[in-house]
Amino acid sequence: MIDAFHLARVQFGFTVAFHITFPAFSIGLASYLMVLEGMWLRTGNQVYLDLFKYWIKIFSIGFAMGVVSGLVMSYQFGTNWSQYSAKAGPVIGPVMAYEVLTAFFLEAGFLGVMLFGMERVGRKLHMFATCMVAGGTFLSAFWILSVNSWMQTPAGFSVGADGRMFPTDYWQVVFNPSVFVRVPHMVLASYLIVAFIVGSVGAYHLLCGRATPAVRTMFSMAMWMAAIVAPLQIAMGDIHGLNTLEHQPMKIAAMEGDFDPSGPDGAPLILFGLPNMTDERTDYKIEIPHASSLILTHTWSGRVPGLKQVPPADRPYAPVVFWTFRAMVGIGFLMFGLGLFSLLARWRGRLFSNRWLHRAALVMGPAPIMAMLCGWMTTEIGRQPYTVYGVLRTADSISPIALPGIATSLAVFAVVYFTVFGAGLMVMLRLMAKPPSTGESGLDPNLPIRSAGIHPGLAGAVPPGTGAASPLPAE
Repeated sequence: MIDAFHLARVQFGFTVAFHITFPAFSIGLASYLMVLEGMWLRTGNQVYLDLFKYWIKIFSIGFAMGVVSGLVMSYQFGTNWSQYSAKAGPVIGPVMAYEVLTAFFLEAGFLGVMLFGMERVGRKLHMFATCMVAGGTFLSAFWILSVNSWMQTPAGFSVGADGRMFPTDYWQVVFNPSVFVRVPHMVLASYLIVAFIVGSVGAYHLLCGRATPAVRTMFSMAMWMAAIVAPLQIAMGDIHGLNTLEHQPMKIAAMEGDFDPSGPDGAPLILFGLPNMTDERTDYKIEIPHASSLILTHTWSGRVPGLKQVPPADRPYAPVVFWTFRAMVGIGFLMFGLGLFSLLARWRGRLFSNRWLHRAALVMGPAPIMAMLCGWMTTEIGRQPYTVYGVLRTADSISPIALPGIATSLAVFAVVYFTVFGAGLMVMLRLMAKPPSTGESGLDPNLPIRSAGIHPGLAGAVPPGTGAASPLPAE
């Protein structure tokens, strides 16, 4: 029977899964909107403005759901995990406050101008607001990942006699040993999420025979992004693995399914198998000789750690970490393959006519989100049994709360989350199911909004001398 401790972990994991998805989407989409508006201002091409207006509606819904999910999640630090807050709060509290004072205020200050100010402020000021919102989402990611990275690789603190942690060097707290690999890894994941979602929407409309200039442009931009970012993410993943090997060797051992440390002949890569925590071995394994040493140490016979190097109570649960890691890597290479497929189709001049490419892009739309969630599970479960790695155990972080209280709140969260976020997701999908409007604002932007009887949302949207029609983008 599950106890209060494990149910509290389930509840936090449940809320985090929602919260990490929407902000990651917002980070990538805010940057995409910044690029679209910049391209419109530079070229005067109506297509970029049509796409900006199309995706900003979807952005607003995703941004709102990200904020709401974050508020709910943060309360759990005081309800279910009060001991963690009490002991680590002096270190992580100020860093999380920096996120509010910089990133959240930046987003909140300029979001209204970005969403509703295109016909009320100058074009340069509106572009500035869009850049500030995009920069705010990046800053938010940096501060939150700084906190999480500190929990993974703690530095710049001391522990008092009562077990509370106090900062001794905030530069080391913020710029801890893993922050410079985790931030790029997460930001690239956000860009991949938007690239594949935008690509899947474009592919859907192409399959439906709606090969408008806006649809072709969005699909072409998305495929370029997929082809560029997917290999970068694989390279960053390799750097991330080397960092984890240095600072969290037991997490690497769980990811690889290695119970025994390797000898002087190097370690094989276990492609598939069933880690057995009871018997301390991986059953039914399929191996590639020396491959694990080659990947992790970049040498033929490098030494790789094993879970038996620490007591059983200090080991992460290998079966989950082993398979979530493989799911993440497998999806990553599928995304890389789709990027190559799009380059081949582009080279052959069939980017907009290859229906197999469009089908693959449509099916792969959710793939980066799945990969991100699998990677997050690998990261967080692989850190166990610690909340702050090597310093504060998860069992010592929980509040003295009974099982019925956690079970009740989890049930309420499940009902509310699936209702509210399910409704929000349905609205987003309905918006995506409609193609971008073409030239909906082809009016003289210098006309007074009210006296001309024009809807405020349509006025001032097209640069002078720019018509509604746009040439088809080159493949």
